[in-house]
Amino acid sequence: MKPLIQRGTERYRRLPGAQATPMPISQRYAGREIRQNLSFSGDSPSSPGTFVATGQPIPPIALHQWPSAKQERSARRVLLYSHDTFGLGHLRRNLAIVEHLMQRKPPFSGMLLTGSPMAGSWPMPIGLEVRAIPPVIKVGAEEYAARDLSSSFEVVKAQREAAILDAIASYRPDFFLVDHAPAGMKGELLSALRFIREEMPATRTVLGLRDVIDSPETVRQVWQAQGIYELLEREYDQILVYGSRHLFDVVSAYKLSPKVAAKVRYCGYVARTGLHGVPDVLVAPSGLPVVLVTVGGGGDGYALVDAYLEALRRIPQNTVHSIVVPGPLMPPDQYQTLARIAAQRPDIQIIPYTTELVGLLHIADLVVAMGGYNTTAEILAARKSAILVPRSTPRMEQWLRATTLSQLGLVWMIQPEEDLVDRLVELVPAAVAGDRPPGKQWDTVDLGGVHRVAEVLEEMLHPGAGTEVSL
Repeated sequence: MKPLIQRGTERYRRLPGAQATPMPISQRYAGREIRQNLSFSGDSPSSPGTFVATGQPIPPIALHQWPSAKQERSARRVLLYSHDTFGLGHLRRNLAIVEHLMQRKPPFSGMLLTGSPMAGSWPMPIGLEVRAIPPVIKVGAEEYAARDLSSSFEVVKAQREAAILDAIASYRPDFFLVDHAPAGMKGELLSALRFIREEMPATRTVLGLRDVIDSPETVRQVWQAQGIYELLEREYDQILVYGSRHLFDVVSAYKLSPKVAAKVRYCGYVARTGLHGVPDVLVAPSGLPVVLVTVGGGGDGYALVDAYLEALRRIPQNTVHSIVVPGPLMPPDQYQTLARIAAQRPDIQIIPYTTELVGLLHIADLVVAMGGYNTTAEILAARKSAILVPRSTPRMEQWLRATTLSQLGLVWMIQPEEDLVDRLVELVPAAVAGDRPPGKQWDTVDLGGVHRVAEVLEEMLHPGAGTEVSL
């Protein structure tokens, strides 16, 4: 156990700017009655730490003391890795999965490793242990930088690698469930995966992939260059696809080898569908049809919200009541610009962000969104009329997903080359008046993802009692 952990710590010590005598990993968390919760306000960083969720949102302050809950060790322990370099998608998907796992009978116990800057202000399932790793930001295709501008990326990456190894060694999970990135952010999981194989062979390694990663050509090129195909063969016991084979066949699209293809299970879409109390915002009653405009984390959502507000200027007032959610990661200057525009109209309600988007979805008559995985899955689960405006760069993921769903008649889609404002002026009044896309093939989209993820993990614990999950 020690060699890999020691090598990670020694590598960190050699980096420029690293502390001279960092706390040994084996001592960082053990034996603390009070565990530190790493939470972030905007881009303010802190040091890795842990907390145990009590079911209440955690205030987004720089550092918060959180009492550790005393829980019995479960024989079904899952450690989820969520690299979270952009947006909220990975955090939300992992929480939907682990929340269901912890409600199974018998329940799993869970730990979440997350690099999300919003982890400290997001409501967590009761009893979930959360360890935050230093956040990074995505600055280009496969390129990242430290959120803390005083630290180099190399130092932060080494800190993250050491924290991941420490979590695995101390938690000793039955399952290590990796979200989206087989090697982690810039290969930060390679030491951890090797450590599990060498020192904890009973731990099952599972990769979870969203329905679409990028265009097949891009994925094949990146995976070939980064050695991902060999990694999938060597290090992963199972590969779960959070989608359906008949909508997007990852085995064929990414040209997986027979050995890797045999590990693939299609689970259906992962959607957080339950209402967890009332929405955490007040919605002004108006009697008008409600349009919810959401752009996920908001880091690149300004153009869509700005176009929607411009479209409202051309739509007669009192046609709709608009709830606009720019998201917690939208740059402050962009949010203030949108807020000033919204303040001029009584039929526009702007909410910085919400942790209970499902609640808002249920009161909406129409949703205008970009096409990210989680929002789209929740729209489908709620069977809401929706207009998707997907981005096509730096990844084709949203465009491919929205195209598939529009071809099924489940959403309207506005193409990147179309005039966004003109199309919104055309579609919004028609949608709230009752028009729907042709087709509406709801039964073609499977939304049982969280259930089938649990079934696969249980089957891995008890081989031979399996459930067919390839859809």
